[in-house]
Amino acid sequence: MTISAANLHDSCAALPTIDAVAKSVPCRRKRPKNCCLDKAYDCADIDSGLKRRGIRPHSRRRGEEPRSCRRGKPRRWKVERTTSWHNRFRAVLIRWEVKPEHYRALVLLASAIIAFRTALC
Repeated sequence: MTISAANLHDSCAALPTIDAVAKSVPCRRKRPKNCCLDKAYDCADIDSGLKRRGIRPHSRRRGEEPRSCRRGKPRRWKVERTTSWHNRFRAVLIRWEVKPEHYRALVLLASAIIAFRTALC
């Protein structure tokens, strides 16, 4: 898990997040080979950075029509769902902590609670 400044565009933190995921997986065979991205990540720098890392980018292009599921409803990405679950925690939604280590600890605690709750279902 990586954190960044609130006023930083998501595309600026994409490659450091991919690097953090790749470092967290010890076996080379289990490292990500594909990366699905939305229109906010439609950038040549991100595409070339992913290709250098051996990851095939699957990003939506600006101006492209959104795809829908079999039932006609738009897809709800798992990342957006998890972000919504993180926003239920008040200390994570509004960042009061000055030190990034403290905020990261709260985000990790919220993630652990979310994982525990989903395991119970």
